[in-house]
Amino acid sequence: MEKVNGIGGVFFVAKNPDGLGRWYREYLGVECAPPTYDAAPWRQDAGPAVFAPLPESTTYFGEARRTWIINFRVRDLDALTAQLLGVGIKVDVDPETYPNGRFARLHDPEGNPIELWQPMGPDAE
Repeated sequence: MEKVNGIGGVFFVAKNPDGLGRWYREYLGVECAPPTYDAAPWRQDAGPAVFAPLPESTTYFGEARRTWIINFRVRDLDALTAQLLGVGIKVDVDPETYPNGRFARLHDPEGNPIELWQPMGPDAE
């Protein structure tokens, strides 16, 4: 059976798409879709990803009105957290270390939840 081999994009509605795109580029290093087909899109490092439909009753996203969360793999959670805190972005680091790694949560300027994941064990690079 043929199958997909990774996430090809994340698309969502924003109140201020240009401003939100700049925020993701400046603080997380994520480039938005290029303006032309000749320009290269953002390249992510190869690694594990989780695809998980959740029940409508989930509290995983924080607020009930939120219906998505994006999880970004990071190499050094402490370094990125310090960098974000240094520019005034609130980040909540989960104090627990799980078998698959460490996690932190933050929100973009429009309140969308973001999870940062530093893989450990066989998922670490």
